[in-house]
Amino acid sequence: MLSLQAVTKRYGSLTALDGVSLDIARGEFFGLLGPNGAGKSTLMSLVAGLRAPDAGTLTLDGQPLSAASAQARLGLGLVPQHVALYPELSADQNLRIFGSLYGLRGTVLRERIDAALTAVQLNDRRREPVKNYSGGMQRRLNLVAALLHRPKLLLCDEPTVGVDPQSRNAIFEYLESLNREGLTIIYSTHYMEEATRLCSRIGIIDHGRLHALGTLDELLLQLPFEDEITFPETAATAPLLPLLAGSGTLATSEQTHRFRPATGYRLSDFFAHTEKLGLPPRLFTSQRPTLEALFLHLTGRTLRE
Repeated sequence: MLSLQAVTKRYGSLTALDGVSLDIARGEFFGLLGPNGAGKSTLMSLVAGLRAPDAGTLTLDGQPLSAASAQARLGLGLVPQHVALYPELSADQNLRIFGSLYGLRGTVLRERIDAALTAVQLNDRRREPVKNYSGGMQRRLNLVAALLHRPKLLLCDEPTVGVDPQSRNAIFEYLESLNREGLTIIYSTHYMEEATRLCSRIGIIDHGRLHALGTLDELLLQLPFEDEITFPETAATAPLLPLLAGSGTLATSEQTHRFRPATGYRLSDFFAHTEKLGLPPRLFTSQRPTLEALFLHLTGRTLRE
């Protein structure tokens, strides 16, 4: 659906995106995970046509994406990192303005505004000035403003910054329901727990480069595994022992094997052996690796630096 090929963007001597290539399939909930300054907002602005790349191409359903490609951009909705609303106007007035910019008029516009405000539980306060809203309420209104024209791709650039837990969860549930209905979503965040909960596939970005790309399980398999793995001492697990020779230390006590992998040993290698032997995953216990640990491994720094 969306394709980026070798996209580069520079601001003077700073390279904000460095040869990023990425394909997003229709119906995906794709997460872009990285710390502040990693290049997430720059990527979003290029897809939205707010800026032009210095090199590379962007296409949506085969159509070039740029500031000049107005027709292709009608298929996009953008929820910016900073709230983009008119604070002196009411929620109803804000949505009328944004809807009219997409050519919505009359009954269609009224029905979509009513549905949007109901969906994010703001209908009873629709005539109040937005400046009276809490941060979470403004974020919810900002979200539905990007959806009035029924886009096929929604860009969410850190949409929960400064939001209380209740409003954050409401935003999550609304986005999840939209994705289940078929909306393709790109969601940028520096919160590991958001990417873990929401996203079917995740790209880890830092210093303008994509360091890893895949499902959560695929990403975690890239992490060298150094914690202890325990499994029972049985006839079924006995053939596994020689396969682990030289890959770490193995100790046995109280009918339990304890395997501590050597530095650099991949968890995927361990489970390749167990799968070949037909051993079910429930036999093995270990501490699950995290995206935070993987990010540190790939970039040498934490997500919040």
